[in-house]
Amino acid sequence: MVAVLGETLTDLLEPWPLKIVFDHVLGSKKMPHWLDSLVAYLGHDKIAILEFAALAVIGIAAVGSISTYFEKYLTTSVGQWVMHDLRRTLYHHIQRLSLTYHDHKKTGDLISTVTSDIDAIQDFISSVLLGMIVNTLTLVGMLAVMFYLNWRFTLIALSVAPVLFVVVYSFTRRIKQASRAVRKKEGEVVSVVAEVLSSIRVVKAFSREDYEQERFERQSLESVETALRARSLKAKLAPIVEVLVAVGTSLVLWYGVHLVLRGEMTTGSLLVFIMYLGKMYKPMRELSKMTDTLSKTVVGYERIQEVLETERDVRNMRGARSAPPFKGAISFKHVNFNYAKDDRILQDVDFKIEPGQIAAFVGPTGAGKTTIASLVARFYDPVSGQVMIDGEDIRRYRLKSLRRQISFVLQETLLFHAPVWQNIAYGRPEASREEIIRAAKLASADEFIVRMPEGYDTMVGERGVTLSGGQRQRIAIARAIIREAPILILDEPSSGLDAASEEVVFEALAKLMEGKTAIVIAHRLATVRRADIIFVLDRGKIVERGTHDELLARGGLYSELYEIQFKTEEKPTALAT
Repeated sequence: MVAVLGETLTDLLEPWPLKIVFDHVLGSKKMPHWLDSLVAYLGHDKIAILEFAALAVIGIAAVGSISTYFEKYLTTSVGQWVMHDLRRTLYHHIQRLSLTYHDHKKTGDLISTVTSDIDAIQDFISSVLLGMIVNTLTLVGMLAVMFYLNWRFTLIALSVAPVLFVVVYSFTRRIKQASRAVRKKEGEVVSVVAEVLSSIRVVKAFSREDYEQERFERQSLESVETALRARSLKAKLAPIVEVLVAVGTSLVLWYGVHLVLRGEMTTGSLLVFIMYLGKMYKPMRELSKMTDTLSKTVVGYERIQEVLETERDVRNMRGARSAPPFKGAISFKHVNFNYAKDDRILQDVDFKIEPGQIAAFVGPTGAGKTTIASLVARFYDPVSGQVMIDGEDIRRYRLKSLRRQISFVLQETLLFHAPVWQNIAYGRPEASREEIIRAAKLASADEFIVRMPEGYDTMVGERGVTLSGGQRQRIAIARAIIREAPILILDEPSSGLDAASEEVVFEALAKLMEGKTAIVIAHRLATVRRADIIFVLDRGKIVERGTHDELLARGGLYSELYEIQFKTEEKPTALAT
């Protein structure tokens, strides 16, 4: 702000050395007493006055340059830190939003908000914000001086200001709407890129490169057309402002010269007026040029606010406490759940799993098996009913303390672009090297890790693409082992594996499930035959429950599924032996 005041002061003083030269050196007007005492140390003749004016020009320029340097440097620093703080706050909030939000929101749109929208705000702070303050302060100061010199003349100079304001205001509103459409289209382009790059293997497998290229070009062309419509509006504004400024300047010049010719104003005063007028119209010109930055900033801010104001569907309830060490008893009491209205996924689900039991959930696709696992981890909250662990509603526990005691081995094993050891320790970052290796050995992963170029320090490709399915799954099991959680959720752990990999994975799973309460979700019934209790789901309801032998003897849905899968001779698996 000190630098801004320095800039404002030099802007106000800049025309005055010329006024002194025109009035007191080239003209014959007598200098005021305060100015005469300032120049006295150089002399009292016109050459001394000229020297003073020349030195004043250099002094004003020096102060202005120093002020401008510090204003630009410090503003850039502030802009960068604001960008960092805003990005950190936004990313923190996005990570903690419920899965329901992420299920419906495009990833590319969120990426665009975290990057482009925040960049727009940073550009505004670095390039525009303090410039607007300088222009405002300068405008107020100049108006005060101009009214002091000649208030009638000042009113004529300001005659075009209302028209300028109306024009700029109306265009700014339309440009803002156009910029909002541009930002939306840009987000859609990023979404297409993110979606395709994350699924590049599928694209190549089905030779859909040309189709994806056309889809991308279509989105990009729509973005270009939207941007050109916005640019057309911006391009119209600047010339209109220039014409209005020219009209105002011509009025001042015409009326001012008449005043000088009649002796009612000095040439120096007219010069100050004209220079002030140019500076006074400058903020209006710049505002017309800044509408692009301003509109992008406003739209970016609105998009960021939209995310930040989104409430979490699943959050710590008031009075929630840290969960005590779990024994592992899990029960559902009349649980109903749906992702969308009129789309009931679970209907009056009621069951209990004892501590240390292996409970399997089987049934047709879409029966609600994975939803049950998601409710146990409180990724979602039931519409009605209760999910309980050790006889306590899990909503009474803090989310972190609840999930800290649950380990996952999911159907889609996602690994990070990081060393192998870091992927294993992801669930417990403080784990020692010895604990990581021990977990890998229990998961039968050590045998292939040590053969890698750099062993446990080998970098894993993004999403684990440099590893086979069985290797990724064993690392996921090691990640679950090292967490040492009393509750284990296995969601289709053998999906997509060949027979050899499946056998090794089953051996690792058997070690992992020892002494833990395990929920196993599977389509393949060989995976669950040794479970302590099996729950059969159909259309969101538990239609059967019991052991493998009991359910077979009952001749219901489980028996039908079993017969379909085992028409040919069964192959023994590690979990089934």
